[in-house]
Amino acid sequence: MFVSILHADLDAFYASVEQRDDPRLRGRPVVVGGGVVLAASYEAKARGVRTASSAAEARRRCPGAIVVPPRMAAYSEASAAVFAIFRDTTPVVEGISIDEAFLDVGGLARSAGTPEHIAHALRRRVAREVGLPITVGIAETKFLAKVASAVAKPDGLLSVPAGGELAFLHPLPVERLWGVGAVTSAKLHGLGVHTVGELAAIDEDRLAFTLGRGAARHLNALAWARDPRRVETGRRRRSIGAQHALGRRPLDHDEVDAHLAGLVERTAARLRRADRRCRTVVLRLRFGDYTRATRSRTLPHSTTDTELILATARALLTEASGLVSVRGLTLIGVSLTGLELRPEQLELPLFDGEQQARTREQLDGTLDELRARFGRAAVTRGALLGRRGGVEVPLLPD
Repeated sequence: MFVSILHADLDAFYASVEQRDDPRLRGRPVVVGGGVVLAASYEAKARGVRTASSAAEARRRCPGAIVVPPRMAAYSEASAAVFAIFRDTTPVVEGISIDEAFLDVGGLARSAGTPEHIAHALRRRVAREVGLPITVGIAETKFLAKVASAVAKPDGLLSVPAGGELAFLHPLPVERLWGVGAVTSAKLHGLGVHTVGELAAIDEDRLAFTLGRGAARHLNALAWARDPRRVETGRRRRSIGAQHALGRRPLDHDEVDAHLAGLVERTAARLRRADRRCRTVVLRLRFGDYTRATRSRTLPHSTTDTELILATARALLTEASGLVSVRGLTLIGVSLTGLELRPEQLELPLFDGEQQARTREQLDGTLDELRARFGRAAVTRGALLGRRGGVEVPLLPD
């Protein structure tokens, strides 16, 4: 193998856009969000502010923090401009979030130079044309490229040379590995494992006894820099979703349900605009203690029916109501997965209530047209009238 994969990651993306657009914020601690911190500038991070913490905690840690409301339209526009530069650099681009992507530049040596040369040029273009800092990691695998970019932040570039993978990786803390969060980290520390090198040296069977066979196999492979995945471009989209940061004040059932209904309506509309149908509804929750939970349900047939998707999401929320009542709720998200193409000739499956389902899908189409013409607020649910929406965060840009 040879070094050809770039991981490009915009630095403190939301906060950097705010500092770019308002010169008064440059060099100052900036927090983006309302009740919950969606992003923090590096000046704020240096004072202990962390993403997903409460705005009150951010102010306690950094009394001089400047809190600004999120501007999702500005972030989406900046993301689109950066991804245009990515695709102008190489046709092999795999976006993994609104602010990061993998790029394979292995076939560009004659036309564009070495991966390091290409990465330097990419960083200069993003800074010049979009006005944002971006960090790039370079390696022979996606995993190592992502680790390299994390080590190089902020606004840096780091290349892991072929043959030097383990020398780079093994001194790093195990928390650098994908899949090692707070719980897994504590278990590894209990085994005396603190660095990636120590993880690589431990017997996989012993690791499996503590973490399970699948996790042990996964972490052992990463500790030895084994990652066969290629940069995938043009693949069919796997999910469509969005989430709302709700803040930390207590919410009653009607408020949570209104947020959920609004999320489902917008996500289902995006599903139809993409000419897709979904098979599985996923509910994502983050609680007041920063723990998370995911619930999902697969439908007997694929659908674009807003009411069916909403009924499924509500059932999932009911299943998690005990956790919500104990821990509180600070974020709610909906993802639609198991996507299928929705050609015009696709037949509706035979099931009870087929005609009602067909009618609802026709109604959804009519509402989509009205909102496209007159704005999203032209037709809305009564439960959403007069309610202040949470901060909507796209899981991936359309």
